[in-house]
Amino acid sequence: MKALVINCTLKASPTPSNTEALADVVSTGLRQQGVRVETVRAVDLAIKPGVVTDAGPGDAWPEVHEKLLASQILVMASPTWLGRPSSVAQRVLERMDAMLSETDQEGRPVAYNRVAGVVVTGNEDGAHHVISEISGALADIGYTVPGQAWTYWHLGPGPGPDYLDEERGHDWSHKTARAMAANLAGVARALAAMPLGPPPE
Repeated sequence: MKALVINCTLKASPTPSNTEALADVVSTGLRQQGVRVETVRAVDLAIKPGVVTDAGPGDAWPEVHEKLLASQILVMASPTWLGRPSSVAQRVLERMDAMLSETDQEGRPVAYNRVAGVVVTGNEDGAHHVISEISGALADIGYTVPGQAWTYWHLGPGPGPDYLDEERGHDWSHKTARAMAANLAGVARALAAMPLGPPPE
């Protein structure tokens, strides 16, 4: 079983990413479940705007799309900006919109029988809103979003320190990250054993 983590930080490599640091806790939990994990930092890639799988020469999205199709588990990780998902997360979701019209050999939407969860960090409130926006979009595309397949970190309303600069709240965030990993792996295995069929005509 394979998982893909898409880190939607606004920070290009090699700048440390608070969002990736928390997503790494989920990745560790997934590896403990026997899952192979790959992480992509979307801002490092030339992902063109649009709602198609391939936007032409120079577009890096087709490679990410192939990684999505090779993975049974997707973790979308985003910081909170102005109470919303990052602009990078929005672009990734817009490009994933093309998956709505893609089917496998049995006529199932390609996101069927795949699971997804969400990681959120930010030094401002809004984590539950970000989780709901991303989870809702992924469910629309066809992913199964298990219960409590999320974790987040922030210290309450208003600005404050970053995840990497503050130890407070880590215990809770890490506990929910481990639960998220177990739930994702468990539901992915259940779908592998009893997969969804194509939608009725």
